[in-house]
Amino acid sequence: MAHSVQHTQTGISVFGLLRSVGSSIFSALISLAEAQSRVRKIQYLQSLSDQELAERGIKRERIVHHVFADSMAF
Repeated sequence: MAHSVQHTQTGISVFGLLRSVGSSIFSALISLAEAQSRVRKIQYLQSLSDQELAERGIKRERIVHHVFADSMAF
């Protein structure tokens, strides 16, 4: 008489769970760093005079658009 055993794994392994959590935390930290960098750039550009902005080809009302142009569709 032959016996067969079927092993099925259900759920997520501990290693997989830790990797997923670690990846999520890393992604959140990267997003936070990018956001802080953009805020600093906006603050810097807002501190410039209109003439300095014009030399850079930026209008004051378009500073946010300029800073986020690579990541958002306006």
